[in-house]
Amino acid sequence: MRLNAYLARAGVASRRKADELIKAGRVTVNGAPGQLNTFVAADDRVEVDGKPVAKQRLTYVLLHKPTGVVTTAGDPHARVTVVDLVDHPTRVVPVGRLDVDTTGALLLTNDGELAHRLAHPRYGVEKTYVVEVEGEPSDDALRTLEHGVELEDGRSAPARVRRLAPSRVELTIHEGRKHQVKRMLEALGNPVTRLHRSVYAGLTLEGLEPGAWRELEPSEVELLRTSTRAPGPGR
Repeated sequence: MRLNAYLARAGVASRRKADELIKAGRVTVNGAPGQLNTFVAADDRVEVDGKPVAKQRLTYVLLHKPTGVVTTAGDPHARVTVVDLVDHPTRVVPVGRLDVDTTGALLLTNDGELAHRLAHPRYGVEKTYVVEVEGEPSDDALRTLEHGVELEDGRSAPARVRRLAPSRVELTIHEGRKHQVKRMLEALGNPVTRLHRSVYAGLTLEGLEPGAWRELEPSEVELLRTSTRAPGPGR
C-alpha cells in the first residue's frame, strides 16, 4: 500500500494532507524518512512525528444526509459536515459529493481504492434521485432526459426517468458531473426546487431517518466491490 494511502487508512489525514506530512519529513518507515513513492508492507513500522501508527479496519458507512450539512471532512466556515454526523471510531470520508441543500444516500469509507472506483465514471455506478421542480415537465421533456440533455460540458448520458407527480420525477443516472441533475432539469426549463438521492449503487435508505447512519453488511460491501471490478456493458 502506498504510504499516503496507509496514513489515510490509519486515520491520520486525507491522502492530500498525508502527502504534505511526508514532504515535510514528519513520516518515517522503519526509521527512514518516507517518500511520496514509498510502499508499506504488512510488517513495516510507520511513525508520524515519532509516534507509531497502524491501519484501521476497513469501514463502510451509509448516511442519510440531511439538508444544510456540507459533504466534506472539514469546513473552513465551521459548518456541520457529514463526517461530524458519523460518530464512528474509524475515520471515514465521503465518496463523492451532495450539495448542501441535497438530501439522501451518501457512502463514507476509509477504503480509498473502492472509493476511487465508485467515483470513477468508467464503472457507471447508478444513482437514483427524486427531483421536485418548478412547473410540470412535459412527456417530451422526460423523453429528452431519457436520451440525453445538451449541457455546456457535453450531452448527458441516457437516463431512466419515471414521473411520480406532475412536478416530481425519479431520475436514475450513472454519471457524476458537478450539479448534473440540477443542470439537466434547468436546461429543460424546470429548475429543481428539491433534490433527494434515494439510492446509491444499490444502497437504499430504508430504516434510516435524516441524519442517521449505519455500517454496511458484508454482503453489501461485496456487492459494491463486484460492481466495480469491471466496467458495465455498453459503458
